[in-house]
Amino acid sequence: MIDRKPARFTGIRTYNDPLGRFTIRHPTDWEQFELEDGRDGVMWVPDTRDLETNFSVWLTELEEGVVAEDLEALKEGVDEGLASLPDCHVESAEEETISNIVKFERVFTFTHDGRTAKRKTWILYVDVWQMVLTWQGSTEEEYKYWLAMANYSFATFNLPEALWFATDRELEDYRKEQIAKLEAEEKQKSS
Repeated sequence: MIDRKPARFTGIRTYNDPLGRFTIRHPTDWEQFELEDGRDGVMWVPDTRDLETNFSVWLTELEEGVVAEDLEALKEGVDEGLASLPDCHVESAEEETISNIVKFERVFTFTHDGRTAKRKTWILYVDVWQMVLTWQGSTEEEYKYWLAMANYSFATFNLPEALWFATDRELEDYRKEQIAKLEAEEKQKSS
């Protein structure tokens, strides 16, 4: 590896998701790109000569909301997906629930284009959204070199109040009561 000065911040910028689903802060000098393959999200690259070293956030709308009790079934899918990557070696794995938000964190290496790449991934299930945050180094050295800056972006990822409200377990019964009440009123109006 070429000896180089440590990665340094020159400034910070806040990215606001156009649909209001999250905000995140990132280094100002990292280039921003739209995601390929029709994915909904955004990617930042510290060096445009190496697009495989990047931080990305992508979202998928789910057919139904996820709750904390779905953790084990989702964990099976996450682990199965990682196992499908060539030469995947999971270095660390954590999962947790925060009210009805389900979060997986994985750090792993895998073979990509003939070399060992490294990723840190958060997979969040927030009501009807799957949100995937990924820091990837095209090599283990690139991963490590930029990691402190990528960790800042992970640490500053924020959800809006509406999504926190939608995943609040204490409000779940209240929401169900209100929906049942509205459905009863609609049924009474139509009869």
